[in-house]
Amino acid sequence: MADLIAIAYDDAYKAEEVRLALVKLQKEHLIELEDAAVVVKDAEGKVKLKQAVDLTAAGATSGGFWGLLIGTLFLNPLLGAAVGAAAGGISGALTDLGVEDKFMKDLGQTFEPGTSALFVLVRKVTPDKVLDEIAPYGGTVLRTSLSKDQETQLQEVLNNRGIAAQSVNPA
Repeated sequence: MADLIAIAYDDAYKAEEVRLALVKLQKEHLIELEDAAVVVKDAEGKVKLKQAVDLTAAGATSGGFWGLLIGTLFLNPLLGAAVGAAAGGISGALTDLGVEDKFMKDLGQTFEPGTSALFVLVRKVTPDKVLDEIAPYGGTVLRTSLSKDQETQLQEVLNNRGIAAQSVNPA
């Protein structure tokens, strides 16, 4: 089962920076993410959702490939590719994996303009190493499915903004 963690940041770019740091940590096998999305409320107050994976584009690409393959079998590859891409794109747009988009957008409406939040579903994690990496970014825990103790520990690490991480890993 994955744990949901939503962390708010006081600028529009910080959540994306943390998401990229988590992707790097995932490549190092320190965390396994099921989903990671960023919500930004711009200066005009418009809420924008940035998914880690664009399911519409991924579906269209996959559908286009399969449509081309099947279309080739029936001697009409271009029509097959077009139909496959359209079907894949529609299926990708209708598929909502991970954190529900409506939940993230609704929560984003409550943000101050010029702020952002990171929503992650974490399957596995090496907590001490991951926290050392994300602590310098700070942030405020909005919602989690963690226990109260774990949530409190996470907020304390974010409040200290890497002080503990710097004492463990002197520069």
